[in-house]
Amino acid sequence: MGDMIKVEKMCHAYLASDGSEVTALDNINLTIGAGEFVAIIGSNGSGKSTLAKHFNALLLPSAGDCWVDGINTRDGARLWDVRQTVGMVFQNPDNQIVAAIVEEDVAFGPENLGVPPAEIERRVAEALSAVGMTEYRHHAPHLLSGGQKQRVAIAGVLAMRPKCLVLDEPTAMLDPQGRQEVVATVHRLNKEEGITVAYITHFMEEAVVADRVVVMEAGKVAFMGTPSEVFSQVERLKQLGLDVPLAADIASRLRAKGVALPDGIITNQELAVSLCR
Repeated sequence: MGDMIKVEKMCHAYLASDGSEVTALDNINLTIGAGEFVAIIGSNGSGKSTLAKHFNALLLPSAGDCWVDGINTRDGARLWDVRQTVGMVFQNPDNQIVAAIVEEDVAFGPENLGVPPAEIERRVAEALSAVGMTEYRHHAPHLLSGGQKQRVAIAGVLAMRPKCLVLDEPTAMLDPQGRQEVVATVHRLNKEEGITVAYITHFMEEAVVADRVVVMEAGKVAFMGTPSEVFSQVERLKQLGLDVPLAADIASRLRAKGVALPDGIITNQELAVSLCR
C-alpha cells in the first residue's frame, strides 16, 4: 500500500533560552505504512511530540527529510497539501473547538477549505457518525464530557478528509472513561476507514492496540516492534522510565519465580488464559 510517512536521517535542533543549541531529534529513521496504526511512546523529553509535529509540517527538519504521502515537508509550495493529508489532534480538545454548536465546529475546517455547503453538510454528518457523536450535533461543546469533546475534535479533523491522523497524547487530560472512548474511536477509524494513525501516548495500555510500537529515548528511536515484542521487554522499558502493561509486568515477575509462562503476554486476557492452563 506504500508509505504514508517516511523519515530519513532527520534531526531537529532549537535554541534554548541561554542561546545554546538543543538537539530534540537525532538521526531519526522511521516509516509508517498507509493504513498502519503506530503508537509512539517515550518518557518526557524523549522527542515523541517533536516528532509528531514534523508529520504535519508544524516543524521542519534541521537536517534530513520527512516525507508525507510522497511530499517532502521542506517543499514550501506543497505545505497545504501536507496539512490536508495529515490531521492533528492535541491534548486539550478545548484548544481545537472554536464554535458554540457541535455541528458548526465540525464544519469549520471544510468551510475554510472552500468546500461547497452541500458537501460540508454530508461531511459533518459522516464525521459525527464516525466518532459516535451524531446525537450531540446540536449540543454546546462546553456541556460535553472531556471524552466527548475530544471525539468532536477528531470529527472536526475527519471532516477535512485527511488520509492520516496524528494524535499527540489525546487522552492525557481525560478520565478513564474518556480515554476508553477516544481509543476505541481511533481504533475503529483505523480498522474500518483505513485511516493511517500515529498515536503518541504515555499510557501503555493504549499502545497495546497498535500494529507497531516505537519507543523513543533522548531524541532517538530506541527500538520498535509489535506490541507483544516491545512490551515483553519489561526491564528495558522500566530502565527508560516507562510503565508496562500490568499483565506484562505480572507475567515477568511470575517467570522470575519459576512459573512457566509463554513469552509475549501483554493483556489481562492473555495472562488469565495462560494461568488457567
